[in-house]
Amino acid sequence: MEKAFKLRIYPNKTQEELIQKTFGCTRFVYNYYLNKRKEMYENDKTTFTYNMCSKDLTSLKKEYEWLKEPDKDSLQKSLKDLDSAYQKFFREHTGYPKFKSKKDRHKSYRTNCTNNNIRFEVKYIRLPKLGLVKIRDKQIPQGRILNATISQEPDGRYYCSLCCTDVQLEQYLKTNKNVGIDLGICDFAILSDGIKIENPQFYEQSEKKLAKLQRELSRKTIGSARWGKARLKVAKLQKHIANQRTDFLQKLSTEIVNNFDTICIEDLDVKSMKETDSKIRNKRVGDVSWSEFRRMLTYKSQWYGKELSVIDRYYPSSQICHVCGHRDGKKSEDIRNWICPNCNSELDRDINAAINILNEGLRILSV
Repeated sequence: MEKAFKLRIYPNKTQEELIQKTFGCTRFVYNYYLNKRKEMYENDKTTFTYNMCSKDLTSLKKEYEWLKEPDKDSLQKSLKDLDSAYQKFFREHTGYPKFKSKKDRHKSYRTNCTNNNIRFEVKYIRLPKLGLVKIRDKQIPQGRILNATISQEPDGRYYCSLCCTDVQLEQYLKTNKNVGIDLGICDFAILSDGIKIENPQFYEQSEKKLAKLQRELSRKTIGSARWGKARLKVAKLQKHIANQRTDFLQKLSTEIVNNFDTICIEDLDVKSMKETDSKIRNKRVGDVSWSEFRRMLTYKSQWYGKELSVIDRYYPSSQICHVCGHRDGKKSEDIRNWICPNCNSELDRDINAAINILNEGLRILSV
């Protein structure tokens, strides 16, 4: 099994300069061969394959001597990323590959682990060309390291993400319990057993402070030292909000996977939910991160041997009485409780929807 481990690294000035050079070299190689592929197709209707790019890279290094300074694997990975972008464009009909800009605040490059050139030593990690780089993270990656991604976030911090294989994970015990989850805005998640998990609304908590910092940033001259400091303050606060959200989702998803054997969840159309005239609603929908929560449940269910069932987004979970199965029609969002006209059961809208999601999810798995 493969698993990623993300560590914060603390490079010295020499290592930081080399990392920045590698960012620039990988971006240059990516843009150079993207431009070459475009020109060849426009002029001759032919393509420049990955193997052709790889061979041509050798002569390019002779022309530009500074391309020999960074790790050679990082340049090859840049070519593979370009080839992968083209394959996705033709096979999955994603957007056409775009040129990378040096103004992008998030920068990264990848390198392979060969002959144990990426390994851990006491309080350090050894990386190709960089040597020993200081770390303070207590987690120790398991398994065999395949590759590493060195990145810099908009707040200026450096990270190393390790992709490891042959990772042995301890399986959670079977609980013989199932759960349906109805996702919402006021309450982040409502479980079929009646538990409601409050939405922490991390963005709203820091919104005034963020708006103040953004106003201060807008008053500074772009490119000046004061503008750089103000931009860094905004980036750090945005990163803090993102970290709060990620921590909440990680803990909640782990708890649910640990406590239940089968998890049933709805497939929400987040994009259409944000296409409303209400700015407050759009902010809250963007803040809850339902898609990220579902992604975490998906891979953790696979890791720990649990089942995840995703029901259709058009399934009317809030319109059906879970007691008798009567469908009462669509209801406005301000109606939180309703009485079934068929069996007179008093129903909580969200808990009723979660129970229906559980029943539908179990039905799908049994087919």
